[in-house]
Amino acid sequence: MSEVAGPRERLIDGTIALVREQGVHGAGLAELLDRTNTSRNSLYQHFPSGKSELVVAATEVAGERMAGIIDKIVGTGGPADWIRSMIGYWRRTLQSRSYATGCPLMGAALAESDPPVQAAAAGAFTAWIDRLAEALAEDGLPAERARSTASFVISSVEGAIVVARARKSTQPLDDAEANLLALLSADPRASH
Repeated sequence: MSEVAGPRERLIDGTIALVREQGVHGAGLAELLDRTNTSRNSLYQHFPSGKSELVVAATEVAGERMAGIIDKIVGTGGPADWIRSMIGYWRRTLQSRSYATGCPLMGAALAESDPPVQAAAAGAFTAWIDRLAEALAEDGLPAERARSTASFVISSVEGAIVVARARKSTQPLDDAEANLLALLSADPRASH
């Protein structure tokens, strides 16, 4: 018998979904409560500081989930395979949702008026970069180059997601993949 998600989990999952669609400021509290079939009392029971605290928690959870995907991706093959897998993941995700959802961290990163939310996004992006940099270093890139390359990969993929959503096309992801693979092939230590 499967366990039914409690109000805290529903609120977090609902917030992730809503931020993926509408960004932090577009994710209204009334819509969130309605979508998750959760009462305002439950929200404040689990997140006493309200929406901001909830969005921080949702951003952290979304970041951890994607970090797990990155861990799986870098667990097999080499850097070129990792790029193809990351881009492929987002290509499938965007197409399957008709370009209506993107990365929840992007929405959180743009929450200028809510510094704790923006800090949670920065922390998650840093964790992704760290994981990818570590894998690139283990694959033979010098540590400084591995970190710079990992940062560039994450930035390129995130940017391509935004442009792909706006254009309703995977072409930006295709372009990012082609150019990231070309970058990797320029350094034989990172091209297998």
